[in-house]
Amino acid sequence: MNIKVFAATKAFIIYKDKVLILKESSKYKDGSNIGKYDVVGGRVNPGERFDESLLREIKEETGLDVKIGKPFFVGEWRPIVNGEQWQIIGTFFECFSKSDNIVLSEDHEDFIWINPKEYKNYKLINNLNGAFEEYDKIRE
Repeated sequence: MNIKVFAATKAFIIYKDKVLILKESSKYKDGSNIGKYDVVGGRVNPGERFDESLLREIKEETGLDVKIGKPFFVGEWRPIVNGEQWQIIGTFFECFSKSDNIVLSEDHEDFIWINPKEYKNYKLINNLNGAFEEYDKIRE
């Protein structure tokens, strides 16, 4: 089986001590988690700087302007997307917003600002558990 490998950046966008999660829409063409919540982020395009990728994804998915903080977690997941096996290595960053005014892309149908300690109360994609656990440790 041919496996496509991607690097990704993911953002824990913080506003007033809450983390933004977005619900994947059925309209998302590369979607594999319809109806579940994820944090903002996506693939790094070839030749693109990781920080430019993260800022681009945040702007596209939420309309927000943020300040990128430090990376705090690296995760890996292997979804099957449109019949293809993908391997995604994602670096998670803490990001800070001065606004909670979200303009969703058509790839998402809902958003919630959550207390990060309560992440288990939401229907999140599986690969977020380790990131939320690590984020809880650095915020203590």
